[in-house]
Amino acid sequence: MKVLTLFDLPADAEKTLTQHPELTVIRQADYRSEMGPTIDAILGWDDRAAAILAAPNHVRFIQAVSAGVDYLPLATLAQQGIILANTSGIHAAPIAASVLGATLAFARGLFPIATSWDGQARRAAMFELTGERAAVFGTGHIGQAIARQLGQQGMTVIGVNRRGRETPGFAEVTTAADLTPIHNARVIVNVMPLTPATQHFFDAAFWADLTAAPVFINVGRGPSVDTDALLAALRTGQLTGAALDVFEQEPLPAGSPLWHTPNLLLTPHVSGTVTHLRQAVAEIFLPNVLSLDATGAIVKNQVDLATGY
Repeated sequence: MKVLTLFDLPADAEKTLTQHPELTVIRQADYRSEMGPTIDAILGWDDRAAAILAAPNHVRFIQAVSAGVDYLPLATLAQQGIILANTSGIHAAPIAASVLGATLAFARGLFPIATSWDGQARRAAMFELTGERAAVFGTGHIGQAIARQLGQQGMTVIGVNRRGRETPGFAEVTTAADLTPIHNARVIVNVMPLTPATQHFFDAAFWADLTAAPVFINVGRGPSVDTDALLAALRTGQLTGAALDVFEQEPLPAGSPLWHTPNLLLTPHVSGTVTHLRQAVAEIFLPNVLSLDATGAIVKNQVDLATGY
């Protein structure tokens, strides 16, 4: 089986692969386009992988190196019978830490950065997390890690998922069809995958239904948020503030009004930064590709191509 690695593995992980004589590892630096029809498995995704799938091929498996896979041609993968895995879970702890940091920045008056001695006004906007309610849209690995962090601060955390399925770490779980339990949430976090159902999910109607002028944190996908509606909600006070790590257009254009909006904390899609990313990816990819070779199936993080996660 020929394995194309478009994402560099740690030396020990690559050595493990080479110890299996039935596997041939082709590093991205060694790949040539004429090899495309011979590739069985691909680690990573770029124009080279897209070109392989666009031509006659016998790719059986693609291992994405991200949790979200909306940038891959899921319909094509389904049509060609290709198995897809993501790296859901490896970003959970760092993203949850970023969410907690953003929450505390607003709750404890750490943001915006002080430019004058505005203690009285700043105190008026501060709040304590204990006893407040948070809503987390998306209850997978990342959502659960966020729930643990916010719950440890004394917040009651409500989860929102597709079926309202009970999930560890959440006091209650509801669906998008019944958002009554989150109308008075003080903090709202988005970690939903991007699907047709979540495109512009957070729109003007969503903000209008809320009662507590929450802080909104987006560490999911930028297109889940109607940016114009978000800006209007910040201007009218429907939102106390927002922290955005993802955007409808990335990189965020220099002319975007988001750069100059008060009470808006911006980070350049960095909340999921993992210190030992390559090792974490290898710990998912190696068992998958070895199992694929032995059994024809993978063992970790298979994506449902119909739902996109």
